[in-house]
Amino acid sequence: MALWARQISRWRCLLPAARAAGSPRAPPGTVPACRGLAPRALLPAGNEALPGGWQARRHGAAGSCPPPGSAKEEFFPSPVSNLPAVKRERAAAETVPVPSAETLCEDWDDIPPSSALEEISEEEAVQIIAEPLLPLQSSTLRDYVDHSETLTKLVHLGVDLSQVEKRQKAGQLLLTLDFEKDIRKILLFLKDVGVEDNQLGTFLTKNPYILGEDLEALETRVAYLKSKKFGKAEIAQMVSRAPYLLLFSVERLDNRLGFFKNELGLSVKKTKDLVIRLPRLLTGKLEPVKENLQVCQIELGFQRDEIKQIVFKTPKILTASKKRLRQTFDYLHNIMGISHHMLTRFPQVFNSKLLRIKERHMFLAFLGRAQYDPAQPSYISLDQLVSVPDEVFCTEIAKASIQDFERFLKTL
Repeated sequence: MALWARQISRWRCLLPAARAAGSPRAPPGTVPACRGLAPRALLPAGNEALPGGWQARRHGAAGSCPPPGSAKEEFFPSPVSNLPAVKRERAAAETVPVPSAETLCEDWDDIPPSSALEEISEEEAVQIIAEPLLPLQSSTLRDYVDHSETLTKLVHLGVDLSQVEKRQKAGQLLLTLDFEKDIRKILLFLKDVGVEDNQLGTFLTKNPYILGEDLEALETRVAYLKSKKFGKAEIAQMVSRAPYLLLFSVERLDNRLGFFKNELGLSVKKTKDLVIRLPRLLTGKLEPVKENLQVCQIELGFQRDEIKQIVFKTPKILTASKKRLRQTFDYLHNIMGISHHMLTRFPQVFNSKLLRIKERHMFLAFLGRAQYDPAQPSYISLDQLVSVPDEVFCTEIAKASIQDFERFLKTL
């Protein structure tokens, strides 16, 4: 009997410590809700060596928690109360071990994540701010600007997206690019080539496709131009005036330079000067150029050497409208009587508007001053005829007032 009482008292002492190690410590001064017994597995099975009244007591303790001070304490006296006063104070001073940080982290890791199907209250639903959906299909880049950091930064650079989206597949290209990863390195390359900061927006508006080019390929093309003795300032001028220049491979650029050199019979230096002044000769189609050369030789009657001089002085004649070339030549040669030799000396006249040539020639003819032969007095050069403004033309060439010229134009 005494042996079982000592064992049960020992179990009663161990049980609060085991519970305290597995749960947060109760605040000071609180009383445990239940001073339960040890688990049933710790007690002897059946009625082995237990007095007659103890079996019923054991089952009652397993099913409910008796309040403090009940009659059951006469059978299970508190082990602390049986200790001397010194031992009771020491037992009261013992601290319950606090769970470590690792144990707390493990407990948090065991918490399952919230599910997307979890029901929430109406108050929580109202507080949810949903981002606007990205349009699945659109005919304008404007609908994507608020969703794309790349488009936003390009707009800040001055790129006109309304013009970019008109170019085939240019809008799709921009939407697939990352500004930091894909575009920044191209911008730094263009600045190194010589494109000014205030020209980047205009440049990319005309040629957004360069943003998808391989950086190493672009550097190779610039290195080729440098190998052909093009200076840094000349390359910058060519790239700025012909934004598509760097999209052409080295082989194509080399073929274009060779074409103009051989077709026109120009030296290497004159060929380089020609494409510097009109770099779009390297990027445009060759068919219009070939057709204009045939028009000048077959229809207009210029010799090969004369064509070479005309083209070198006025490269735009190679890309001009064939109809415009025919009409201008017909009026200059057949109406005004200008010879091929004079037209070769002043080919800039082909760049002027035909209406201006007609108005000024008719006014000079009305005044009797339409003299274009350098061997005759009061000679008027073709350059003076078309290049000076109306005020200078009237006072210095026609020797009349601007009011006389305006009244004459009203009679036409």
